[in-house]
Amino acid sequence: MGSPASSLRASSVSRSFEGVEALRDVSLELRPGEVLGLIGPNGAGKSTLVNVLSGFDRPTRGRVLLEGRDVTRWRASRRGRHGLARTFQHSHAFRALSVRENVEVSALGVGASPREAARRARELLELLGLAGYADAPAAALAHGDERRLGVARALATEPRYVLLDEPAAGLPEAEVPGFAAVVRSVRDEHTAAVLLIDHNMALIMDVCDRIQVLDQGETLAEGTPDEIRANLDVAAAYLGESAVAEEES
Repeated sequence: MGSPASSLRASSVSRSFEGVEALRDVSLELRPGEVLGLIGPNGAGKSTLVNVLSGFDRPTRGRVLLEGRDVTRWRASRRGRHGLARTFQHSHAFRALSVRENVEVSALGVGASPREAARRARELLELLGLAGYADAPAAALAHGDERRLGVARALATEPRYVLLDEPAAGLPEAEVPGFAAVVRSVRDEHTAAVLLIDHNMALIMDVCDRIQVLDQGETLAEGTPDEIRANLDVAAAYLGESAVAEEES
């Protein structure tokens, strides 16, 4: 593991709901300069872990550390002001506001001036291919474009750590390579570490530096994309039997 003072960490985190453990003793570290993939079947605990990391939920046991600080009891808004942002599986946009205004509001919420908020919005909408919708109400966006708006709103806070919860869901397959370039630009140009949850394995394998696999609330495997691809148990469970057969052929 890297230095605790320069990472986002979950340390032996467990989370129970009415006696059912959604997470059991999970540790994770998101390091500067990387894209970390988090995969697993539905119900594996991925979104629960993101909620705990981002402050929308608290662990039953364990701690969350943000650059060496114990932030386990910090609200999500406070973590946001200290460099942590996230997207959601379902849109949290202000649907009555324009696409541009949605991004500006996110920037204003962390203390940016109106002029700076406008600048960030222009740049991010261009980056994410939404400049043509800048004046349209957020409610008018197609599903895939809503996901892009969620990423723009997260980046408007200029975070050091970004948690992307299924950002490519609903994107046409032809747009996935372009979205992979966006994720890389978050890491390389915005210098933010990225935790990426997605069911699109082509995207995960293409863009991630490391991958962590959850199964029934526990860590099943960790490694590089090549190591995860070569793990037959992981491949059979999460990439499909056809992927295993293809790798062995």
